[in-house]
Amino acid sequence: MRVRVRLFAQLRERAGRDAVELDLPEGARVADALAALDDVAQGLPVVMAVNREYAGADRELAAGDELALVPPVSGGAVDTGAVHVRVCEEALSLDALAARVRDPRAGGVVTFSGVTRDVEFLDYEAYAEMAEAELRRIAEAAMLRHGLCAVAVEHRIGRVPLSEASVIVAASAPHRAEAFAGAREVIDEVKVRVPIWKREEGEWIHPHPPTTPPTG
Repeated sequence: MRVRVRLFAQLRERAGRDAVELDLPEGARVADALAALDDVAQGLPVVMAVNREYAGADRELAAGDELALVPPVSGGAVDTGAVHVRVCEEALSLDALAARVRDPRAGGVVTFSGVTRDVEFLDYEAYAEMAEAELRRIAEAAMLRHGLCAVAVEHRIGRVPLSEASVIVAASAPHRAEAFAGAREVIDEVKVRVPIWKREEGEWIHPHPPTTPPTG
């Protein structure tokens, strides 16, 4: 059976292309695909995703599956009611994001902006389709857990100059404590779970170890 493997960041550079096709036996698992790509992935911890969902090495593959090998994560639009998420290349606007979460029930609106510091610029790359889905899951979970009125998160990809925002979050809630807690949860989860990573001065940065597939 044939499986398509997408490669990002260091893996893409090692392979010299962004995807490869593997012919694997029926019943093959993610671990078998990794073994077939040992020359590309060797020595680099990766997170695996099958059809845009995190997966373990024992996940069985089927013909036509898309396996993505995602390096450790750093950091179109999707709107679902009170949730807004976006991965984009243009500059981010915190004022515009705050406007998205305004609600007559809200007594508190909290915003966060993560900006480039200490260097002239950072380059960000993403597995965009999966990043948007993961951003949405994170935002919806925070909204339910903290009773938020609305939550929005946007992440920039491409080159982000010094002092410009790479990620922004806004959350609104009836009371400030819930708004603060919700915004904090969103940015913390984004930095760990979303397949967006950065390169600083020519080197890929690994601010976190690879995550395990989220549960629940």
